[in-house]
Amino acid sequence: MHRPLKPDEIRFESSLELLARQVVEGFITGLHKSPFHGFSVEFAEHRLYNNGDSVKSIDWKLFAKTDKLFSKRYEEETNLRCQFVIDVSSSMYFPNNEYNKLTFSVQSTAALIYLLKRQRDAFGLSLFTDVLHLNTQAKSTNVHQKFLFSQLEQMLASPKMNIKTNLASALHQIADLIHKRSLVVIFSDMLQTAHQEDKLSALFSALQHLKFNKHEVIIFNVIDKSKELDFNFENRPYEFIDMETGMVLKAHASKVKQAYLEQMDSYQKRIALKCAQYKIDRVDADIHSGFNQVLEAYLIKRQKMN
Repeated sequence: MHRPLKPDEIRFESSLELLARQVVEGFITGLHKSPFHGFSVEFAEHRLYNNGDSVKSIDWKLFAKTDKLFSKRYEEETNLRCQFVIDVSSSMYFPNNEYNKLTFSVQSTAALIYLLKRQRDAFGLSLFTDVLHLNTQAKSTNVHQKFLFSQLEQMLASPKMNIKTNLASALHQIADLIHKRSLVVIFSDMLQTAHQEDKLSALFSALQHLKFNKHEVIIFNVIDKSKELDFNFENRPYEFIDMETGMVLKAHASKVKQAYLEQMDSYQKRIALKCAQYKIDRVDADIHSGFNQVLEAYLIKRQKMN
């Protein structure tokens, strides 16, 4: 009985490439037995066998697993360009000293890159905090994949505190740097530091810029749901520290919970509403809910673009 792997079940001592292969191959195997079966053919580099196809192209191992005939696909041109945009500001290292939002984002991106590589699609990478640190072109070569994985591994190995974020500025720059129509996949907690209204207006302007340039956009709103959305803290005093500014707030959890939940709910709803208006896919990605939520959302988006 196949069961999808969850993040805390994967040993990160292995290379990022090995981890990505493990996640993707398990995901594809599961697709053949899931409601997404209709999508699975394309993403496994197979298609249903048609009368007249050469029997030499039949994948007999897959037939043994699924009791269905699939033909292997070989010659396939690049038909998608995907730019991964990852927020690497300090808030993405929450929860500190545990499996955090950045680790989840990096591993999810690695899995998607591996999936794209299987299809001979092109992929690029952008990393940003309050400035754009890295922006590569989209390519589909083995060398490029290994370079991107090395950049992602380096980012995980060197956490930096008190580094702010500016998603709007990064997206404007990326919109100007991508010259061919692409799928822009954003991993960010979408949390802003100070002047929230101004930052939201700037963010919506940047998203419009991407759409005006004919790019498709999917946002993975990466969050630790238990702590950041549900505010599940014990009924006692805490010292809350802003990881991007270092600001300290001492408060009793039960006394601030209701106000926090109302503010967070309002903020999330505003972002969701704007994304809906701009026809941008926004997916809540809880870091403790596994990788299938990301892979399935990407798969559905890809299907819509065909």
